[in-house]
Amino acid sequence: MHFAGIDWADDHHDIVVLDANGEVVKQLRIEQSGVGLDKLCAELKRIADPADIACIIETRHGILVNHLYEEGFKVYPVNPKTVDRHRSPARAKTDKIDAAILARHGRNELPHLRRLEQDNPIIQGLKLLTRDQVALIQQQTRLVNQLTACLKEYYPVALDIFCKLNQPTTLAFLQAFPTPDHLTLAGLAGVETFLRQRRYPRPEQLLDKLRLLLQQRMLHSNSVVAWAKSRLMLALVAQLAPLGDAIRAYDKDIEDLFRRHSDSKLFQSLPGAGGRLASRLLAEWGDNRTRYESHESVAALAGTSAVPYQSGRIRRARKRYACVKSFRAAMYQFAWLSTQQEPWAKEYYDRKRSEGKSHSVAVRSLSNQWVRIMYRMWIEREPYSREKYMAARARHALAA
Repeated sequence: MHFAGIDWADDHHDIVVLDANGEVVKQLRIEQSGVGLDKLCAELKRIADPADIACIIETRHGILVNHLYEEGFKVYPVNPKTVDRHRSPARAKTDKIDAAILARHGRNELPHLRRLEQDNPIIQGLKLLTRDQVALIQQQTRLVNQLTACLKEYYPVALDIFCKLNQPTTLAFLQAFPTPDHLTLAGLAGVETFLRQRRYPRPEQLLDKLRLLLQQRMLHSNSVVAWAKSRLMLALVAQLAPLGDAIRAYDKDIEDLFRRHSDSKLFQSLPGAGGRLASRLLAEWGDNRTRYESHESVAALAGTSAVPYQSGRIRRARKRYACVKSFRAAMYQFAWLSTQQEPWAKEYYDRKRSEGKSHSVAVRSLSNQWVRIMYRMWIEREPYSREKYMAARARHALAA
């Protein structure tokens, strides 16, 4: 067995290969290009068969990882902090030294490393789409917060008219009436015409609210502030409008992939997991039934199980940080939403809160309970059944 430590970078990669005895058999640097990756694979194949080479690298994504995987090499991604933990007391650092540390780590700890296994195309596509969409939604949230702060400074009445600023009609309204003076000049007739052109549902309700606001003395700043801030508002709206269109386009593609997968019905059956959340859960769980040894493995990966901490007389459970953050976020969000539809989940959450636990700890504990349930659903390929779960819980309580 040979061990290739790969210190990757944007434009080049350093590789150190060790044999089973820990002796260096190859050192090289390649460029991040098609020619460079082909050269790397050719050099490694001259040393041994791809099945007998373990490639240790500090990432699980990217063209380099995909290329190694497609060429048949065994890829073992490790935490980026691994190199720092094994650095010499002198703290010497070069790309070649880091590659050598990775190779030695693979040679010494290979039984404890998890080999990278590629998902099938549907799961892989779902995982990429859902994670990218979450990033876009976070970007949208930041822009909405900036827009809210901007409107509070010169146009607070716009916040009273509409509940959600990221809706297409709201953004179009702000573009049509960028300042309080524009709204006053247009009057109710101008706003009504705008709403009917946009086919706004039940415009009478919004017009009644606007009529009351116009009858009162609207809060507004002076003309200079309104003019300056309206420029910022229009710039933010110009970014939010296409971003919202992109997020909705993602919804369509994600829904198409989600419905094509045989496990979609399992995750759709979960209470509170409708829409985007069910597809995110499927993407993070995957469909490889041999990937996890038990539900404890899933809980560790998703960060729902606590980490024990003991020092002297101090004993406590801590939040697990070494996990897949997107998986953890999906599980936490689902656990919280389930309290609104599942009575036992609400009861469990309330009990944790009554014990003095914080909201985050209570949600984490509840999500850990859901991991047990979802793992059994996933293994047996059966949708969630409240009656089946309650019966199993009653049998467990009786046995206890």
